[in-house]
Amino acid sequence: MAIKNEISRRSFVGITAASAAAITVIPAFAVAGNAGTDKIRLGFIGVGKQSHSLLNSLNKCPETVVMACCDVVSTKLEKFKAEAQAFNDKKWVGDKHEVTGYKNYSEILSRKDIDAVVIATPDHWHAQIAVDAAKAGKDIYCEKPMAATVAEGRAMVNATRKYKRVFQTGNMQRSWRNFRQASELVLNGYIGDIKVVNVCVGPPVKALDLPSVPTPDTVDWDMWLGPSLYRDFSPVLAPPVEFDGYPDWRNYREFGGGMITDWGAHMFDIAQWALGMDESGPVEFNPPTEHAVIGLQMKYKNGVILNHANWGEFNAVQFIGTKGKIEVSRDFLRSDITGLVDSVIKPTDKHLYKSDNHYQDWIDAIKKRTKPVSDVETGHRTSSLCNIANIAYTLQRPLKWDPKKEQFIGDPAANMMLSRAYRGKWNFLDF
Repeated sequence: MAIKNEISRRSFVGITAASAAAITVIPAFAVAGNAGTDKIRLGFIGVGKQSHSLLNSLNKCPETVVMACCDVVSTKLEKFKAEAQAFNDKKWVGDKHEVTGYKNYSEILSRKDIDAVVIATPDHWHAQIAVDAAKAGKDIYCEKPMAATVAEGRAMVNATRKYKRVFQTGNMQRSWRNFRQASELVLNGYIGDIKVVNVCVGPPVKALDLPSVPTPDTVDWDMWLGPSLYRDFSPVLAPPVEFDGYPDWRNYREFGGGMITDWGAHMFDIAQWALGMDESGPVEFNPPTEHAVIGLQMKYKNGVILNHANWGEFNAVQFIGTKGKIEVSRDFLRSDITGLVDSVIKPTDKHLYKSDNHYQDWIDAIKKRTKPVSDVETGHRTSSLCNIANIAYTLQRPLKWDPKKEQFIGDPAANMMLSRAYRGKWNFLDF
């Protein structure tokens, strides 16, 4: 089942030359309830652990004010609401901005005085909320991995373009100096022609194997599941507010994509950026012949090999060229060519989008109506690579991929895995 058939109804919007240009619409913050102000009024959807980091970072942007938040776990909602209110009161002294909490995100989207939303839900919710937010005229920040399936990612791109929204994906490493420096050195041939890229991240997705327990009164489990197929509650998927860690829903097929998508969305994203593949991807996916959780080989049309491999450093990327190597992670940037990593990229070289603050970059893009450093198409291509990697590990056979048509070549069964079944009324295609 090809993606083009999955999203070819009246909702399908092709990527056109116009969509590649700067977005030229009047920003929401300049109309309606925000006329005459420079404030960007935010609503947070999903307020678990990651949302607090996002709140702290976005609060440092001088234009932002939080107007609303939403979660299906009442205790988490109240905790976030209090924290956001404290930020507002300290930041906007004498200018009262009350944070309103909701259980259903549609109540945030219906508010005309909210300009943009921050989506930090589990992955299985991203597409539905992002499409609905675009329809409601909201600009969007969506945590990585952007989409749970390839079809969902394309729908998110199409909705963003159709409704002329500004969309930043949470691949914030693009706003870190070391990753941009490494990528520009690779892109400009400082280590010669690239032959191999090794990315070391954790394993692919696994089947859900958790026992069921009674649902706490603080959790709206039906809404937590949303578009995903039904299963009973587990605190591993939705831990209590006292749990100070990242919940494990991300490792299970029904709600996440394993570490291939969770950390892979960061590290494969840098590989894509450095190789100039932001609007494309590999054309071959060759998994290990035996059951394994590492060892997938991917190949681009130009012959570059991208490996999911343990090359000695975890959550890191290694570029191997004809003249040397560059290795980068959040902890280091290094090369076997002395002094290379401190090189100044020449004015005549190719330069990548420069952002020093991922969150301010989104806010600036909202004000200017331009694409941010990790635009929706970029986020889609990265999450697609990760999702296809999971398909390859699951099917345990070589796959040929057409990045333009976004479908597998000669493999109908694999193409059926580019989307997923939805529960009840939920349908992210309806836009």
